[in-house]
Amino acid sequence: MRYFINLAYDGAAYHGWQVQPNDITVQQKLNEALATVLRTPIATVGAGRTDTGVNAAYMVAHFDCDTLPYPPEQLVYKLNRLLPPDIAIHDIRPVKDDAHARFAALARTYHYYICTQKAPFHRHYAMRLPFAVDFEKMNHAAEILLQTEDFTSFSKLHTDTKTNICHLTAAHWEETELGLWRFTITADRFLRNMVRAIVGTLLDVGRGKISEDDLHRIINAHDRCSAGDSVMGEALFLANVRYPDDIYL
Repeated sequence: MRYFINLAYDGAAYHGWQVQPNDITVQQKLNEALATVLRTPIATVGAGRTDTGVNAAYMVAHFDCDTLPYPPEQLVYKLNRLLPPDIAIHDIRPVKDDAHARFAALARTYHYYICTQKAPFHRHYAMRLPFAVDFEKMNHAAEILLQTEDFTSFSKLHTDTKTNICHLTAAHWEETELGLWRFTITADRFLRNMVRAIVGTLLDVGRGKISEDDLHRIINAHDRCSAGDSVMGEALFLANVRYPDDIYL
């Protein structure tokens, strides 16, 4: 039987989601906890790979198990007792045998947070801007991304992806509370470092360092060196992963 597991985590203590030989990752901690509770080796597959320091308010992974020794809600309870406080399991649901956490996803949504004023309670999870930006200009520039397919200029170099084509359905800034701005971006898939590079480039637009015409040239250059700097990962959150309704049992 295959199960989808929905979880959230604070990425500060981890070298990203994916298991790595010499670093502690979220996937490693989850695999170990599942193996301990289910008393059999478990290898999870995530909906994506968040980078070092990046957070997830809504991550999905799948795992296979012949028979769960506990009801899903009891397994959630046991895992949450075993996992560190910066990783939380929300629910576990049975799915069809061919359901895949990564390849069955229809869309993923990320949020990036920026503070325009000193805010003690956001300092760990939002980027504090030391300069003024024009968010209206940044929103106009973000609309250009909705008409873009090739995001090579915003992708980390030397990755194992076969294509840099992504289809965005949302990209906009909004002030969620006084001095706290959130960038929401939704696409069918994302490249490594893509959101952080896009945010860094939009900030250049907001500061007046580049124009919308410059952004068009950056996109058409298909060159990561032409785009803006990547912003800090701690302010980035995987916010949602959407699947077809019929994959759940």
